[in-house]
Amino acid sequence: MNGILWILRTGAPWRDLPERYGKWQTVATRFYRWQKAGVWNQILEQLQAIADQQDNLDWQVHYVDGTVVRAHQHAAGGKKGVKKRKN
Repeated sequence: MNGILWILRTGAPWRDLPERYGKWQTVATRFYRWQKAGVWNQILEQLQAIADQQDNLDWQVHYVDGTVVRAHQHAAGGKKGVKKRKN
């Protein structure tokens, strides 16, 4: 679980998972297997239910946004080189 949380927190690729969390292939397989089985949704629902029971959840504010905005492959940086001005 800590290895999965480390990947989610850092955004690093699976291959960069520190050895202390075990083999990256094992951790990645577990993450995707749990995703397919709906385990992550169940965890989120339980955490929301607990927070709601304790009046710690404002449904007007707390939400999860799973959208992704993709950029064009050439949008990674500005133009190369220095543009010279004519005097």
